[in-house]
This record gives sequence, structure tokens and C-alpha cells, in this order.
Amino acid sequence: MHKVLAGILAFSLVMFGANIGQAQDLVLEGERTQGSLLRGKVAPNAKVFLNDTQVKVSSDGYFAIGFGRDAPLTHTLKVALDEQQPRVHTITLSEREYDIQHIEGLPPKMVTPPEEVLKRIRQDNQQVANARRTDDDRVDFMGQFVWPAEGRISGVYGSQRVLNGKPKRPHFGVDVAGPVGTPVHAPADGIITLWVPDMYYSGGTMIIDHGHGVSSTFLHLSKGHVEAGDTVKQGQLVGEIGATGRATGPHLDWRINWFKERLDPALLVPKR
Repeated sequence: MHKVLAGILAFSLVMFGANIGQAQDLVLEGERTQGSLLRGKVAPNAKVFLNDTQVKVSSDGYFAIGFGRDAPLTHTLKVALDEQQPRVHTITLSEREYDIQHIEGLPPKMVTPPEEVLKRIRQDNQQVANARRTDDDRVDFMGQFVWPAEGRISGVYGSQRVLNGKPKRPHFGVDVAGPVGTPVHAPADGIITLWVPDMYYSGGTMIIDHGHGVSSTFLHLSKGHVEAGDTVKQGQLVGEIGATGRATGPHLDWRINWFKERLDPALLVPKR
């Protein structure tokens, strides 16, 4: 058996426990709260539907689902096997409270970008959106994630600023502060789907696809050590912390997505 797959399955047996070998139609792991990535196991050939939308399932029965910052608290997961009547499971999420900051008196250009850079911002956003559409068959997302960098946590998922009375987009990542040049490592196995050193807002921007729409995004990097298309292993050096783009200081902004759903990376790694 391939080493990578063996490692994933070994972790899965620990994560899911003895239930894997039992006649259960669904085993689901993860914190049931807004912003969470849940990883599941069903029988091979089973079909999974989240709120009536079919979810990709691997040949071994592994799948991932994610819930955004303000996701509704109740969801339906259906598991259908062969011609049997689908089993319906209810997923109940806990509601989270987020840090909201109100800042007044800022110059208008700090709140709304100038017209001449809007085209560039749209191009940046399109590149990121294209990379996050990747729906690779690999199941690297099943492995245990690790922190990609060492440093102080300077920003958390879900926080939001209201500038001059105008709510800005919430912060969808976790910030790790550190000097420029601090190593950044892959939090899990994957494939590099994007590396751009100079996006307007996010500066050096890298995306690692972990399979089934699950991806890591690194923002404000000062340097990249890989290129789009490279396969990376967990712990591999992929970049360096920087203060590129619109950053107030050197830090890594690490984000997790399940396709368009923006999730909380801190729920996948040991607490600091």
C-alpha cells in the first residue's frame, strides 16, 4: 500500500475508532460548530447528500463537508446505499460569537480602494476562485493537520471591523505573527494550485489543495519555495512569512476552505 494512503488510513482508524469495521452507515469527526470542517466515513459506494446537494465520496468512503462563519445551525445529511432507503441524519451546530471592532475617522482611501486598482483586485480574486474550484480525488484532508508556522496568534477567525460605520468583510483566517523570513510549512499533504507573489490585498498568496475541495491558503508571504503544480508533503517548507500586500506587520494569514465555504483553521490543529 502507498505510504501516503497507509498513513491516512492509520490516522483514520484512530480518529474513527472501532466504528469503521462495524455496520454503521456514517461516522463523522469534527467539532460541530460554525466554521468547522467535518470529515466522514461511509460504506464504499454510498452516496452522501448535504441539504440535498450531493457530496463527493472517495472509493474508500471518505468525504468532507464544511460550514461557514454564519452557517445555519441545523443541517440534514443523507446517506444512500444501493437501493436501500436513505438514512437521514441531523447535524446541529453550535453558534459562535465573534470579535467586532468599530473604528471611526479613517481616511476614505483606507476604507474603499481607489478606482485604478479595482481591476487588479478583480483579477486577483478570479485567480483565487479558480484555484479553489479544484476538486481533486486525493484524500489528504483526512490526515491530522499541523500548524504551518511558529509564532504568536495575532488574529482569529470570524473577527470583523466596522470602518467609518461600514462593515468590512470578516477575517476568515488565523494570523500567526513572526519576523519576515520565518519558515512556513505545509499543514498537510497536497498540491500547490496557486502561487502569486504580489496580489494587491494579500501580497504573496499560495493555495495548497488537500482534495475534495479542501484547501489551505497562505497570505502575505515574502517568499515562495514551490510552484503551482508541485506536490508537497506535510511539514515541507513552502514559503516564508512576510508583510506583503496590505498588511500592518509581518505575519502569516492561514485560511481553510471547502470550496467557497470559509472555515476556521484553528479547529483542525492543537490549541495554542
